Amino acid sequence: MLLPQRPLAVFFDLDGTLADTADDLAAPVNAMRRERGQAPMPVEELRPFASAGARGLIGKGLGVGKEDPAYEALRLEFLERYEQDIVVHTRLFDGMDELLRRLEAEGVRWGVISNKIERYVRIIVQRLGLAERLVVAYGGDSAARPKPHPDLMLLALETTGFEGGRCVYVGDDLRDVVAGRAAGMKTVAAAYGYCGDADSPEKWGADALIRHPTELAPLLGL
Repeated sequence: MLLPQRPLAVFFDLDGTLADTADDLAAPVNAMRRERGQAPMPVEELRPFASAGARGLIGKGLGVGKEDPAYEALRLEFLERYEQDIVVHTRLFDGMDELLRRLEAEGVRWGVISNKIERYVRIIVQRLGLAERLVVAYGGDSAARPKPHPDLMLLALETTGFEGGRCVYVGDDLRDVVAGRAAGMKTVAAAYGYCGDADSPEKWGADALIRHPTELAPLLGL
């Protein structure tokens, strides 16, 4: 059991943890590549960079880093294209709806804390039919600083009135673990997610690791 007591809430990262958004995130990059005379990249090559959002995908797909003068224009183009077709292939990961319903049946609240722009977070949870079920839906611009800073987590705790030690954060990136721990939450590494190209999730220092969403409930004693 991950916690000495039943958790009051479980918070999820969005991209690569709650939902598989990789196809819709890869689409604008490949459209931009085609317009520039480049062949599309397989989604599987772009998938590990999806958790890093526009920065990661533009870096991998177009070879332009955040420090490059051309980056900002590419970022704005990427976001405009993405917002036009934001939920085409995006779906909950297999087993996630089962997990969410288990949490709800046990009286455990749940929410989304992402580094994605909050407006996009809300569009996605609305179109997936989740908006009325979650307790918070925050994006990277919902607080002063995004993850790995704990500001978003602390905002969620303030909003819900829950203690960090009675909450769990689940994410597929090292910054999720860093932010969750800094806010006093227990952390779970979602090894089924995108996970980037850095150290493996086993090395992130999370309190637990899962390879499928349905593995979480038993860890919580549910």
